[in-house]
Amino acid sequence: MSSILRTPDERFVNLPGYPFAPHYIDDLAGYPGLRIHYLDEGPRGTAKTFLCLHGQPTWSYLYRRMIPLFTAAGHRVVAPDLLGFGKSDKPANDARYTFMFHRDMLRNLVERLDLRNVVLTVQDWGGLLGLTLPMEMPERFCGLLIMNTAFATGDVPLPQGFLDWRAYSNQNPDLAVGKLLARACPHLTPAEADAYDAPFPDASFKGGVRRFPNLVPDNPDADGAALSRRAREWFRTAWNGKTFMAVGMKDPVLGPAVMRAMAALIRNCPPPHEVPQGGHFLQEWGEDVAQAAFRVL
Repeated sequence: MSSILRTPDERFVNLPGYPFAPHYIDDLAGYPGLRIHYLDEGPRGTAKTFLCLHGQPTWSYLYRRMIPLFTAAGHRVVAPDLLGFGKSDKPANDARYTFMFHRDMLRNLVERLDLRNVVLTVQDWGGLLGLTLPMEMPERFCGLLIMNTAFATGDVPLPQGFLDWRAYSNQNPDLAVGKLLARACPHLTPAEADAYDAPFPDASFKGGVRRFPNLVPDNPDADGAALSRRAREWFRTAWNGKTFMAVGMKDPVLGPAVMRAMAALIRNCPPPHEVPQGGHFLQEWGEDVAQAAFRVL
């Protein structure tokens, strides 16, 4: 078996609501032999670039409801697929996937694309990873759009809901991704739910899906924890950009209580915008979120 898996392109044909042209980088510094996919929509040289980072077990398809609103407002959108997800390559060895493997890929990608005036747009692992970026390159970031996520600091007890999810994930190494999204987002059509299965022809492609729950730092010495504590302090004391926070009120893990606590950790963060029917994958209610964000960012 090849050490690098690549999902066949035909699995991504005619996905509902996803007409976006693919863009690829296959020579990113530090990631030889790995092809990274990203979307790049809207005009260049605009006032803002929305850098949209997905989490587990999703991919850039999750942002399809928000991207048209961002571009219609005149902004650029860059939405990468993390390695192991979407149209990006998938290392076959699960051990390749670490916190810093993913985080440094994002940092290198921002530098490679020379992104400026960035509104960091994050949810789930997109936030755990992405929130560590602005403190190292503050001149590139002007705003934060944050949804159902947390700082991965390792010094706060993990919610029981997450511990239950991690146990479930470990018991199901061939996680039925589409079925999970359909349960969490009951308004999805069957074809939309199926689109979340498209990146994964079989269980061998799901190394990233399997690993992420076990990468959440659960002690202060865990990979990424010290970096995340630095980011938490930086956002509390030094962040000067505008912030919009939205919370899916039906998220059982990273819901209202977690997000209100997060708001207190981000300098000048207004109270969260509440989406009553929204769940963990809040981008699936993204039209409401984007419209509300425009009033703040």
